[in-house]
Amino acid sequence: MKIARLYTGDDGQSHFEDGEVAFTSFDIQEISNEQDVSGVVFRRAPVGHVQDWHPAPRRQYVITLSGEGEIEIGDGTIRRFGPGEIMLAEDVTGRGHVTRCVGSTARIYATIPVK
Repeated sequence: MKIARLYTGDDGQSHFEDGEVAFTSFDIQEISNEQDVSGVVFRRAPVGHVQDWHPAPRRQYVITLSGEGEIEIGDGTIRRFGPGEIMLAEDVTGRGHVTRCVGSTARIYATIPVK
């Protein structure tokens, strides 16, 4: 399973890095390592909603449940996230990123703070 990591580079700008969730065999299924998290918050953003430049408020997983969101970083790169896609937001310093709700329906997503 793919995961996009959003982090602050040495230049103070946000960057994307692609990775994978590692799974190991467990009985007849596969399982990832347990993550130390502190809760979950569900959010709904209407189509057209924009959060201008901001760093992530804390290290957190962001999982889009429905609708679509896009993230823009300082070099102009824009990535779109749809249902089932996961981002690990770690750009807690620097300029941050822009978040937009795009598409034709509200975006519902979960944020899960990482300890």
